[in-house]
Amino acid sequence: MAEVSEPAIAETSRPEEPVSEFDPKSMRKTKPGLKRLILTLSVLLSFLLGFPFLWKSVEIYRAPLPFREIDHFSAQLDSAPLLFPCHFQAILIGFNSKPSISSDDLQFAISDLTSQTPQCGACSASYTVSVSVDSDAICAVDFDSDDEAVDELLESTLGGPAGERKVYSVVVVNRDEDVRAVVGKYRHAWISGRVSEAAALSRAAEIFVKVFVNGGKEEGLIHGEFMPVGADGRIVLSFNLLNANPNDGVYDWEFQKIEETVLAPVIEALRPVANISVESQVLYHTPKFSFSYWDHKWSSYIFNTKDLPFFVNSNEWHLDTSVAAGGRSKILHFVVYVPSADEWPLLLQLPNGEVSKTNGFISPMWGGVIVWNPEDPGDTPDSKQPVRHKISYQDLQKVFEVSMGQLRQLFGLKSDNLFVGSSGTSRLLASDRGFTLWELDVLSRQHTCFNLHSCATTLGSLSRLVQSLPRMIIMDEIGKQVTCPDGLFTQAVHYSLEVAKLAQVNASLGVYDASAVASRQARSLAEDAFYHPSIMSVSYYSFEHCFAVYSPFFLPVSMHVLLAALREWRRHKQENKKYLAWKTKINKAS
Repeated sequence: MAEVSEPAIAETSRPEEPVSEFDPKSMRKTKPGLKRLILTLSVLLSFLLGFPFLWKSVEIYRAPLPFREIDHFSAQLDSAPLLFPCHFQAILIGFNSKPSISSDDLQFAISDLTSQTPQCGACSASYTVSVSVDSDAICAVDFDSDDEAVDELLESTLGGPAGERKVYSVVVVNRDEDVRAVVGKYRHAWISGRVSEAAALSRAAEIFVKVFVNGGKEEGLIHGEFMPVGADGRIVLSFNLLNANPNDGVYDWEFQKIEETVLAPVIEALRPVANISVESQVLYHTPKFSFSYWDHKWSSYIFNTKDLPFFVNSNEWHLDTSVAAGGRSKILHFVVYVPSADEWPLLLQLPNGEVSKTNGFISPMWGGVIVWNPEDPGDTPDSKQPVRHKISYQDLQKVFEVSMGQLRQLFGLKSDNLFVGSSGTSRLLASDRGFTLWELDVLSRQHTCFNLHSCATTLGSLSRLVQSLPRMIIMDEIGKQVTCPDGLFTQAVHYSLEVAKLAQVNASLGVYDASAVASRQARSLAEDAFYHPSIMSVSYYSFEHCFAVYSPFFLPVSMHVLLAALREWRRHKQENKKYLAWKTKINKAS
């Protein structure tokens, strides 16, 4: 029997998943997680947060310094030299008719003798000049008296009270006698004799410019490198009595008495310029280096000026033994050399063939030497003990008069009492203090100028050094010495700059002593800051050196962490793109 077959019922068609279209290389069915990315970024973030702490740990402390003020101060001194106000007055007495000399004529004569290029420490162009005729007070002065008495009378008449402006005066007395000019020990000079108006004008102008302003030196002001003052404003006067051969006799001195009577007034007079201390010592077995020869003309042993560089025996003369002269103080040696009996008497012969009246010489920036020949030592006794001698006070006074002359020369002043100018010769009166008032004015002006320039140079060097070394340590100690708060500035201002500014103000007001003291302090503060021990360290290194030191420790790990974070970020982006591609495919299929 035939089998009846039923047609197969067709099954309902359902959409099949596009399994055949899924590419595991470019698609993924699950959303990528953030755990690995967060862990990697947290490690990177910890390194980034630790970097400021590392930078802070290697940071160099630097106290703020006023660089702009330093540059401005240096530029100000370079562009405009420091000038001082000066006041001159001429008094004419004894002229038959009223002299035709006016203040303008005297000012023109002074300007003609003044350098066209203003030098630091000179008088400013705004100096004042006055001319008066037949002053009653001056007419009462007896010019026939001795010069010391006339000088005291002029001081009592013309010298104003302390604190007033300093006026330099020249009194011209026309009378029937030979012309003579005297410069006193204060701020006055007088010319007496048969003198015409033209001669009076030229001589008065020459004394004003060449003597009162320049200190009696034709070359003008002292060069800065020859200032015998230490960087800290101190000078140590070291007096040494050298016995060449103590077997011929031991010589000693009463130095304390000389210090109290001769040196104390000099130290007090120079106090505005330098802080001076004194010491002394007696040395034995100190022969000189140079040779001497017997001269029958002078009946003495002679050494000439060519032997001076070899006279000082640095191997045997142990002069630098002062404890007080440590640091940056300047030591000036004054040696009193007692020759041995084998070369007695010992005299210094000058190039003109004559012997020196002082029998001494100076060495700039070092000091001076005086050869002192005692009285005839006679035959040496047979005793094994040398004979002891004490130099008399009168002989010591003569020796120290020469030493004071040498000290004046070291400061750039004249050691004699004559000034020879183009219009005539003037006698210079000496002061009991070693320096006259007008000479102290000259020294104050010159040292103020030199100290301020030295201060500006030191501060400029410090500024350039600090800015060139970013890793230099500037401690608060330097800040205290270098800077101080002041309402005129928004930041700390240099102590030295403030004192230098005070010196400039005092100079502009004509207060010479105060300007010299302030400038000396400014220079000392600048030197203290530059040579402070904290900035003399050897631990200065550049940023490149710091990077080279720390990079072997932190750079490898940091690079691995950074590369791992970049790889994880890229992997997360790729996996997310795969997931988005699969979602897009599903959406299109549905």
